[in-house]
Amino acid sequence: MPRGSGAQIADVLASDGAILQTRVFRAAALLTRGDGPLRAGEFAFPAHASVRQVLAILRFGHPVEHHLTIAEGLTAQQTRAVLAHADAMIGDVPVIAEGSVLPQTYDYQRGAERAQIVERAKAAMDRDLAAAWADRAPGLPLASPRDALILASIVERETAKPEERPHVAAVYLNRLRLGMKLQADPTVVYAASGGAGVLDHRLTRAELDRDNPFNTYRSPGLPPAPICSPGLDSLKAVLHPAITEDLYFVADGSGGHVFSRSYEAHETAVARWRTLVPSAPHGSPD
Repeated sequence: MPRGSGAQIADVLASDGAILQTRVFRAAALLTRGDGPLRAGEFAFPAHASVRQVLAILRFGHPVEHHLTIAEGLTAQQTRAVLAHADAMIGDVPVIAEGSVLPQTYDYQRGAERAQIVERAKAAMDRDLAAAWADRAPGLPLASPRDALILASIVERETAKPEERPHVAAVYLNRLRLGMKLQADPTVVYAASGGAGVLDHRLTRAELDRDNPFNTYRSPGLPPAPICSPGLDSLKAVLHPAITEDLYFVADGSGGHVFSRSYEAHETAVARWRTLVPSAPHGSPD
């Protein structure tokens, strides 16, 4: 409901089918003006609502709530697309730093600024990351909350199974402790896709061999930035990893992974995977 005079409000309500007679509504609003002003906003009216019900909703009802979901694992490019398609919002989509917003569902009212939603999502990530970092397990090879965020973004993209996340995180943390390259396929996908996070083909040998700061097959340590916005569960998995000496994992063909401590066991698992996906270059990490 836009701001305006009683006549303008009545005209809008009539055009939307909420009332039948504008003169009756205007008279009723005038007679009951002591009950309070008619508020601007987006309101839902039940079918065949009486004038009294319409007036009560405009004075005391809650505006319609819209919802925007930033899913776990979305890149900044994908998040900006979600915001751009939220037609109840207004304003330009701001630049979003990779990994800076917390994936969750945000409530808002029609006319909310896209930039305001982004600021809320950034504040939520800052809050939850700080809390998770303060509660981290001892002895992790991570120097800062940002390191945890970067690794959590890789874990988020590496497995869709929540129960696997602490195990995947442990493998990467073990590799960091030993100075081994992470060799994480999602980082190569991020580099090869220009930050989009998805490819229309399987990773090629040329992409795996390409020099890029995000290519963890070529560059040691963590990549320079997150590759997506990880959810809180992935952050917690990195900061409370499984207790294991595993250094390798490869897809098992059913959405999960086979984990191995030795390279020999890993090669056996890779060979088994290649019989399921013959065109795949290799597993992750290798």
